[in-house]
Amino acid sequence: MANRKAFTLIEVLISIALMGIIIVALFSSVDLLQNSNEHLLKYVKKSKIITKATKTLYSDIISSDGNISIKKDEFTRVCMEGTRNSLYALSSAKVCWMVIKKDKTLVRVEGNAYRLPLRMDDRVEVDFIMKGVSLFDVYHEKDKVLVLLQQEGKEPITFMVQGVTKPKKKKKQIVKPAKKVI
Repeated sequence: MANRKAFTLIEVLISIALMGIIIVALFSSVDLLQNSNEHLLKYVKKSKIITKATKTLYSDIISSDGNISIKKDEFTRVCMEGTRNSLYALSSAKVCWMVIKKDKTLVRVEGNAYRLPLRMDDRVEVDFIMKGVSLFDVYHEKDKVLVLLQQEGKEPITFMVQGVTKPKKKKKQIVKPAKKVI
């Protein structure tokens, strides 16, 4: 037995058992890593949607002519009567952001010369931005616009846009009738 050149059956069985234990541990680690990557990808996609929504709203406000109306009735909404930030290649668009109360969805409506609620002949584009919105408030005072946005179960998002001035009202010119010369 001093000159041994092969493994015994016991040694082979022990090595196979050890390999089995190691492979099970490796497969569970790989599975855990795949689940972690899936959760991270879902989080990044949601974060990207929220970032795109806030960036678009910010651009709508900062590119507006300052004529911003905020109404809190059946829909919480903010409308910019004229903004240069058009997603549909309009030179100047009316854009309204509102939350549909029924399913708590934040939508963006873009078009020209429409009124809310929309009529059948209004030509607008409606983008569904975010579902599950629990808070959407906008405050406008002097040259500042404050936006509060929160999705259910998420951290609130707040941002302020400065330098948005309301347009000055044009004074009506009274046209005096010309004097008759006799």
